[in-house]
Amino acid sequence: MITDIDIVIKSDRSVIGKEEKPTVEIIKGLYSLPFNDLISKAHSIHNANFEPNTVQLSTLVNIKSGACPEDCSYCPQSIRYKTNVSTTTLMSVEDILEKAKKAKESGAGRFCMGAAWRSPKDKDLKVLLPVLKGIKELGLETCMTLGMLTASQADKLKEAGLDYYNHNLDTSENFYKKIITTRTFEQRLETINNVQKSGIKVCCGGIIGLGETDNDRFELLHVIASMEPQPESVPINTLVKVKGTPLQDEQDVEPIDLVRLIATARVILPKTYIRLSAGRSSMSDELQALCFFSGANSIFYGEELLTTENPKINKDKALMEKLGIMSE
Repeated sequence: MITDIDIVIKSDRSVIGKEEKPTVEIIKGLYSLPFNDLISKAHSIHNANFEPNTVQLSTLVNIKSGACPEDCSYCPQSIRYKTNVSTTTLMSVEDILEKAKKAKESGAGRFCMGAAWRSPKDKDLKVLLPVLKGIKELGLETCMTLGMLTASQADKLKEAGLDYYNHNLDTSENFYKKIITTRTFEQRLETINNVQKSGIKVCCGGIIGLGETDNDRFELLHVIASMEPQPESVPINTLVKVKGTPLQDEQDVEPIDLVRLIATARVILPKTYIRLSAGRSSMSDELQALCFFSGANSIFYGEELLTTENPKINKDKALMEKLGIMSE
């Protein structure tokens, strides 16, 4: 008997009909398939759309740390929580370019810059725009995450050469207000819309382990997969619990649940880079290998993610060598 899920998998685009978008029910059905069936389907779809056994390497640098006015419950950079994160001013152009040069030398292909702002002021952008040219001259793709953007600011970043803009939705719309109250879900979507209209590629994902339900995760994937166009990059983060934040005592994410989510994302986002993002430092080699098999093909490469730990570069190189995975 052919089920609805079989039709979804076997149709054009390797996932769904050309004019269709996956419903929450379809996403739930995919996620609930027998584990081996799900990751096998995801692996096949991945190999049909990407070069097998390759991973895109990005380096993330915190160019302005702490004192963020937002109240994101997971974030140690919020001024509302007592954590060990230091507050710093915006890094100089020279220092940013030096970080980019080192990232290039270590093997990264994309250089991502994060600043703890609710939204950047135009004067801040004036400082950052020249940086993009210097990074591009090094042969690196560029990505920034600076908070909310107006349409005018997105246009300026595009003109300056920005390739990707990261703005995560974090979780489902229903659960969102339990995690953040200082910025609405609609405001996040507005920024993503501004970025897409400017022609900048979108990097948009979420965090699991916030206390959300499975259905919240399905709803999040549904919103992301329904974007037009679908985001070019989707980071899937697992909560890094930081002492002093409201979520410091949340339960750990079940590893198999993470693999299922990545595989489901790969099926409904066949041409998107799926990034195995925050939380990798606590993952075993075997778990990461399963994630790569199931469709993850991007990682942050470097020893720190804004304010939290990331696997050492040498450890990542050793794992990639063991798995026979090459960088793009």
